Parts: sequence; structure tokens; C-alpha cells
Amino acid sequence: MKLRHLLGLLAFAAAAAHAQLTVEITGAGANRMPIAVADFAGEHIVSQALTSVVRADLERSGLFQLVDTAGQAPTDTDAVNYDAWKARGADALAVGNVATAADGRYETRFRLYDIQKQAALGGQGFIHTSNQLRATAHRIADFIYEKLTGEPGIFSTRIAYVVKSTGRYELQIADADGANAQTALASREPIISPTWSPDGTKLAYVSFEAKKPVVYVHDLASGRRHVAANFKGSNSAPAWSPDGKQLAVVLTKDGSSQLYLLNADGSGVTRIATSAGIDTEPQFSPDGQAIYFTSDRGGSPQIYSIPAAGGDAQRITFEGNYNVTPRPSPDGKSLAYISRNSGRFQLTLMDLASKQTQILTDSAKDESPSFAPNGRMIIYATEIGGRGVLAAVSSDGRVKQRLSVQAANVREPSWGPLIK
Repeated sequence: MKLRHLLGLLAFAAAAAHAQLTVEITGAGANRMPIAVADFAGEHIVSQALTSVVRADLERSGLFQLVDTAGQAPTDTDAVNYDAWKARGADALAVGNVATAADGRYETRFRLYDIQKQAALGGQGFIHTSNQLRATAHRIADFIYEKLTGEPGIFSTRIAYVVKSTGRYELQIADADGANAQTALASREPIISPTWSPDGTKLAYVSFEAKKPVVYVHDLASGRRHVAANFKGSNSAPAWSPDGKQLAVVLTKDGSSQLYLLNADGSGVTRIATSAGIDTEPQFSPDGQAIYFTSDRGGSPQIYSIPAAGGDAQRITFEGNYNVTPRPSPDGKSLAYISRNSGRFQLTLMDLASKQTQILTDSAKDESPSFAPNGRMIIYATEIGGRGVLAAVSSDGRVKQRLSVQAANVREPSWGPLIK
């Protein structure tokens, strides 16, 4: 193996070992599918790095139980001994191999098998560098996840969040497993409400750098940003329209906090709701036809919906006297929000058709929920031991994770879209 490739792998291992955001599985789903991910044949260090990420992805999902492969390393072209893998308890098997391409990059190929049906489920091949090992592994895990569950995998997605340490705020972006954290913005003033554009190329957020809340749109590739809303008073709570052309924001330029629409470049400001109370925390429905928001217009904070084109608002929540931060699921069938229950602020999920609700957490200071783009998981901020951490829970409440940064508070999570 060439020295530069080995150094790249060592850097990959070091980055993985010192990832700023660590993920701890605190609860797994019932009836997990047993799957064997054999060590990929070929370049040993590369295959070990790849398969460790693939296995960690699948295990972290809470839907799979890893079967011991006992050092087996069949290639993607070997005949599969279905009976032997069935005897090990596997329902599915992933095998592959890694070879060095002529230009010094790596060629990784893999195949997935249904052991019970004794059938191949397909496979893929990738050409990549040592620096792209983790991204390649996430794509392999996404393929496996989708073939076995029928839902898109989310391992290649990214999350944004704010890390607060002494006198410093950092808007960071990391892979969905917490690795590869990058700082998009650092400031001595608070940064809040980051939210991804639908195509994953931009973040809108609120920064207090100007000693007041101002909404910015930040292009991640170039690092450039522009002001989207800086009117008199407060500018807050940006939310992207599904087509990425508009933002819903909350402005106080005409008095109390009210809902407005504007183009992503800051032009075309239009007020979409009027009330005597405070309207805030807008969020578009997935089809872009409606906007959910929080309002105290009825006397206590509750969740409402209003047509995106303007019109009459409808109240959505009726249980309890405090329900805030609405976040519709990607399929539009359910609504995540924060409810107060016996003095505890907890992540709650409502089925919008039946209006049935389920409290998903047992914590007491939940805030800022954000759905994964396949709707399976919800990431949110909470507090454990007096320190801000992120947590994630499946929409059925069974799979649970905790994400934390050593010696810092983590808040304001936002889950990015599927990678096209």
C-alpha cells in the first residue's frame, strides 16, 4: 500500500476516534433483523474501515442485529453458502471486496443477499479515495437499509447544530453519525434556528452578531452568506418552503411577533397572518400548501395551521395548555412538537388524521425537534445533568440515541435532506 494512502487511512481513523459529536445508543427497536456484514476481501485496512462504518450505521438504526461473521471474507463474486449463513442466524448477508484501481484510488464492490429466500438483492460499485471511505460506507449502508426496509437510508445525510462553549458559539455540520464535524460559522454572539434548504446546499439561521436577531442564508459550498431579513426589531424563526424559493419568518417590524413570507434573497416581504397574540415558529407542510405555527392567540401557546397563501388559521392541538414548535413529518401524516406534561417539556407525536398523540421521550427539557428525511427518526435538543445534548428517537419511540460533545452544550439540531 502506498504511503500517502496509508497516511490518509490513519487520518481517517484519527478523525473517527476524535469526532466531536459522539453517538450513544440508549434504546433499540423490537424484532431487529439479523444481518451479517462480512469483512470485505482485498485491501485489509480499507475494508476494515469500510465495514466498521457500515456495521455501525446499521446497528445505530435500531432495526438490525449484527451477526458474528467470525472473520469470514467472501467476495461479491463468491458463491454464497446460504445454509451456513442461515445456521449463523442471518436473514441477510452483505459481502464485498476492495481493490486498488490503476490510478491509485480504490474500487469497492458489494452485493446483498436474502438468506431466507436464497436470492441476491443487488449490489453496487464505487470508485473512491481514502478520504471518501466514510462517505462510501454510508452509501453502502443506505443501499442495504433501503433494500431491506423499503425506506430510504439516511446514513449519507448531514445534521446541523450549535455548540456553545465559554464565550463562543459554533454552527457545525456533521455526518448523521456525528463524524466529520465542520464549523460553518463561529461567533461570540448566539446563533439559533438553523434550518436546511430543501436541496441541502444552504442553511438559514438567526445570528445576534449585529446585537439583534437577523436572519441569514448561508451557502455551504462557498461559505458566503447574505441577509434575508433585517427589519426593525426582531427577525427570527426562518423556515424554507419545499421548493426552496421562499422563507417563512417571524418579524416584529409592525408590532408583535407575526408571520411573513419573503423570497430567499430577502425580497418580496408579505404578511400572511394577523392576530392580537404572538405568532411564531412557522413550518411549511411537505406539500407547501400550509404553514404550521405556534400562537398564544387563544390564551395559551398552541399549534395552528394556516394556508401558505393566507387565510383563516385552524387550531391543531387541544390537549394541555402548552404545545409549541410544530414539525410535520416528511409524509405529512404526523406532527412532532413539544408539549408540557406535569411540568416536563417532552417531544410528542400526533397522528394528524386521528389526532392521537404519543409522548416519545422521558426527559424534561426537550426542544427543537427535527425529522430525518425518511421520517423514521426525530432529532431534538434536551438537557442531561445540566448540560445541553442532542438526542434522537424513532417515530414509534423505541429506538433512542444520545449525541453529545465533550465539555460543551449542544443545541438547535436540524436534520438535512436526503443526498440526491
